[in-house]
Amino acid sequence: MRYFNPIGAHPSVLIGELPRGVPENLVPFITQTAYGLRDELKVFGNDYDTPDGSCIRDYLHVVDLAKAHVVGVKRLIENKNKSAYEVYNLGTGKGVSVLEIINSFEHATGIKLKYRITGRRAGDIEKIWADPSLANKELGWKTLSSLDESIRTAWEWEKTIRKKN
Repeated sequence: MRYFNPIGAHPSVLIGELPRGVPENLVPFITQTAYGLRDELKVFGNDYDTPDGSCIRDYLHVVDLAKAHVVGVKRLIENKNKSAYEVYNLGTGKGVSVLEIINSFEHATGIKLKYRITGRRAGDIEKIWADPSLANKELGWKTLSSLDESIRTAWEWEKTIRKKN
């Protein structure tokens, strides 16, 4: 299973992403900024060849990712695999820009996020997303969660873990 940018948390908010130190992934940085743990989010570049100038990635909800693994393990247990190993790309099959993720966060939570556009980071890829068509066809799997739902669960997780501290 090769997956692209898992985000969100289990709806129970008992399981989620808790990076050590400063997050390297966009969504935890967004939620920590919204919570006040970070001063602002930096958007690295707005001059890429994309509709809004920011980088594009494929984001899928962690529950959708977990369900893909369950289907894959079941396939192996039932000896339905077609070869000794199979490779599946897991994602939505469409890219979302950094600025679209910010807009989704603001829409899903009603919170205005403090961010600033800065220069590009060396090595950042302009746009990339999964082609999940093989996983859709062979495994009968596809993503079900919306971007707003994924973002909303990430935000609920952030609020829940901060209450425990």
